[in-house]
Amino acid sequence: MTDLTVSQCRLSRRQLLAGGTALGAASLIPDSSRAQSGELVVSNWGGDWNDRIVKGFETPAFGASQVRIIHDLAPVPERKAKLLAERRLPRGSIDVTWLSDADAYEMNAQGALETLDASRIPSSKTIVEKLRLPYLVPCIYGGVVILYNPAKIPEPPTSFADLWNPKYAGRVGIMDQLHFNYIYAASLAHGGTMSDVGKAFPALLDLKKAVQPRLYPSHQALAAAFQSEEIWISANYSARAVQWEAEKLPIRWSYPKEGAIFISFGAGIPKKARNPEAAYAYLEAMLQPKPMGAISQATSYSVVTTNADLPAEDRKRLDFTSDQIAKLNFVDYPYAAKSDPKWVEWWNKEFKA
Repeated sequence: MTDLTVSQCRLSRRQLLAGGTALGAASLIPDSSRAQSGELVVSNWGGDWNDRIVKGFETPAFGASQVRIIHDLAPVPERKAKLLAERRLPRGSIDVTWLSDADAYEMNAQGALETLDASRIPSSKTIVEKLRLPYLVPCIYGGVVILYNPAKIPEPPTSFADLWNPKYAGRVGIMDQLHFNYIYAASLAHGGTMSDVGKAFPALLDLKKAVQPRLYPSHQALAAAFQSEEIWISANYSARAVQWEAEKLPIRWSYPKEGAIFISFGAGIPKKARNPEAAYAYLEAMLQPKPMGAISQATSYSVVTTNADLPAEDRKRLDFTSDQIAKLNFVDYPYAAKSDPKWVEWWNKEFKA
């Protein structure tokens, strides 16, 4: 993830063919959306996440269309602040925003997201029913698990509590932007719940004393630390472990006995969007079988639709087992939305200090 940048996606036919062969280029856009035109401002995380979304979906789906995608890239706190600030304007600057399920709940509760018209997203009926949301089109899902270097930790860790093990002092990696997930993990590992994380805060201060965790600003920085063996263990998304293992980094993942922390990602439309027609076209195009399969393969997350074009071996590699799904810990959205500002303040002033 990067600081705020704006880049325009102006693609020639040669670039389209180079970047979109896996998906069959602009034929993925439903006929009803091809007439849409103009600029479409998409707010998203930066870094390799955005690169994967562009390559797996946006370039083949929109590269030859009349829609010109402009990217507004930033970490979540900055993007949420912008959405909230623009509620007061006649027109906002964002047409589509990518968010996690928890962040989308918060933005919807504060009146920043449009209630989506399902009739304008016909393919929304293919989303697994329990994952459907009225204000967000989910795309992929996964969970926070334990990542470790098998050469340094031969016995797979079994609990989030393993991050507190003094024998890993100086070798524990923490990613700054995932502060809420470390709060949840600390709570689950120390007798708390997803709806009462009070036990997490003293536990995280104990973590600082016990292992002096190293703090990293991005997924890329965390991966580099695993590569150099600066760190041996962390907690992060299962998809990142799959990606990095495929890239030959010394990483495996293990499922914690407390259960993984559920996360899903998707896209919604801000209430003050300038180009809602193109925004709806974007959401419908995203849900087509080939883009959904490509996004899943590109990001290494499980897919949320029933008809994604995804080989059986990839589904097996990316999906959790039925037992693991049964143990997933889901975010208490109202509690998280109410508490997140306090958690951010505590993280910055107490944990990072």
